[in-house]
Amino acid sequence: MINDIFMPALSSTMTEGKIVSWTKSPGDKVEKGETVVVVESDKADMDVESFYDGYLATILVEAGEEAPVGTAIALIAETEAEIETAKQQASQKSSTTEEANKPEKTETITKTEEKEEEKSLSRQNGNGRIVASPRARKLAKKLGVELTSLQDQGTGPYGRIVAEDVEKAAGKTPQKSSVTATKESMATVESTVSQPSTTAKENVPLGETVPLNTLQQAVVRNMRVSLEVPSFHVGYSICTDGLDKLYQQIKSKGVTMTALLAKAVAITLQEHPIVNASYTEAGIQYHSDINISVAVAMPDGGLITPVLKNADQIDIYSLARNWKDLVNRARAKQLQPDEYNTGTFTISNLGMYGVDKFDAILPPGQGSILAISAAKPEVVASEDGLFGIKNKMGVNITCDHRIIYGADAASFLQDLAVLIETNPQSLTL
Repeated sequence: MINDIFMPALSSTMTEGKIVSWTKSPGDKVEKGETVVVVESDKADMDVESFYDGYLATILVEAGEEAPVGTAIALIAETEAEIETAKQQASQKSSTTEEANKPEKTETITKTEEKEEEKSLSRQNGNGRIVASPRARKLAKKLGVELTSLQDQGTGPYGRIVAEDVEKAAGKTPQKSSVTATKESMATVESTVSQPSTTAKENVPLGETVPLNTLQQAVVRNMRVSLEVPSFHVGYSICTDGLDKLYQQIKSKGVTMTALLAKAVAITLQEHPIVNASYTEAGIQYHSDINISVAVAMPDGGLITPVLKNADQIDIYSLARNWKDLVNRARAKQLQPDEYNTGTFTISNLGMYGVDKFDAILPPGQGSILAISAAKPEVVASEDGLFGIKNKMGVNITCDHRIIYGADAASFLQDLAVLIETNPQSLTL
């Protein structure tokens, strides 16, 4: 018997996947439950296991190529004697597909050559897995560097090969890219809402059109869905003097401002379940858990929203450790689906860039997202008529107007402000 290995749907938004590498070669014996291929979905790199025992007869979609979800990407023969039959079957499928989808003769030789080079670059690790950023792969092809020579030498998160590694191997002086700058400034970016980022300008191919990667394509699809939802925005100004003081007291223990803000939002949501709810065709879905998604920009483009599960129930120190781990694994594309698609409320924080105000687009499947801007000193009048300077942070919530109304959003923001301004110490309890 000959069985297909299909391109799996690794997330609810995934429509196609890209083959990162095959861990088995044609002719290799395969056991049920054994990893045979690594697939790049719209959010992460995932190991795909075989549902059958047998032999990997032929590969239909090579490393570096993409295929729609549900498409056959390889064939598994139950016995060695059936391998040749499987190859013939694959050849017949290929011929039929090519004839049906034969393109007009407008593609240039240059594009064809580039495709072959990309396939060759992707195949160079045969049975192993090379984890490298897309920019590193492009540079490797341009500079003639074999990525296999850099295996286990990557300086990116979890050993990922980044552009600087390729430049160094080619004898060039590495220019600090956004990946390195992000790593170096990660603590600053995550731990403050007012200090500007020091990320270096990314080297981009000016004058060229660069195709969107799978994560960027997923963002495009999600935004199209989101913009169909009737939404509204409510802004609020929150004094952060007490929160800033608390942060200074506990940041040495690894607590970031991101964790403090997520905790404050989660606690406030306990009293506002409608703001933590989402719309469904059947009605309002009130979530039993409070899972805070936090938007993280990816070095190679796009963004992902790691989820701090049950953020209202976890102590601030554990929450901060969880967040650090999630960010590291998100940038290494090692998150599991339930670590980025189970959020019930999202935070988007651009405060580290000094932003005064911005609107966040509602994520699909959620009822609310909170945009957080920079905390800046302002002259304010006290109740007794005296003037003073206080740090004020602008927040702006976007809500799904099908289930959440203006008064709901305003009440939530008011209670969030009371918590941050008058009782920030409760975040450590």
